[in-house]
Amino acid sequence: MTTKKQESKEVSTKEKLIALYRLQQIESQEDEINRLKGELPFEVQDLEDDVEGMETRLRNLVAEVDDLSRKAKSQKDDIESAKQKIAKYEEQQSNVRNNREFESLAKEIDYQKLEIELCEKHIKEYSAVAKAKKKSIEECKANLTDRKIDLENKRAELESIDKETAKEIETLRSQAEEVAAGIDERLLSAYRKIRSGMRNGFAVVPVKRDACGGCFNRIPPQRQLDIRMSKKIIICEYCGRILISDRIEEEDNEEA
Repeated sequence: MTTKKQESKEVSTKEKLIALYRLQQIESQEDEINRLKGELPFEVQDLEDDVEGMETRLRNLVAEVDDLSRKAKSQKDDIESAKQKIAKYEEQQSNVRNNREFESLAKEIDYQKLEIELCEKHIKEYSAVAKAKKKSIEECKANLTDRKIDLENKRAELESIDKETAKEIETLRSQAEEVAAGIDERLLSAYRKIRSGMRNGFAVVPVKRDACGGCFNRIPPQRQLDIRMSKKIIICEYCGRILISDRIEEEDNEEA
């Protein structure tokens, strides 16, 4: 059994539609403000990604040059070690007792000389690669500086627009929250889902000139009558938007 208190709290379908339309109007104003920003938010995001990518590449290049430097040093250490061995073997040659020992030491000396040549070759290769990477580092630094300047300019432009519209956005969001609080959760969720799927963000549209105000497809007369009566939620069978009578739009505009 429904009590009078419960009946007084019940919201008619027309009132629900009016609330949805008002919410749509408020959120559309915020959409319009966001459109003023144009592509700026995306440009800022792209530049941030570019800067992050360049910084990662720069760190990798520096690490690679450092690694090449360590490898070159290791090769130089090996050269010094080989030279010491050659000196030791040459000294031993002067004290050998037979040709066999002399030839054995001579082979060791030749081997160490080959090791020195191989190390020197590696050092030259490391040096050439390091030189190319250092050039890439300088180019990367220059490009990174330019990107950071572009990013700061775009950020400043975006922040300026945000600052100018902050109060208006805050007011609109407060109004939207207030209106949304009075809308049934399931209906509000459906509205949000429809709105998110529309390029222009319009989830609630009036019927004008016998057609849907969203996709402009013709609405059958009987369905138009149902929409005017506002007794139930009616969805456009073509675009999926919530349809309202143009009278609701007119009444809401008069109240505003």
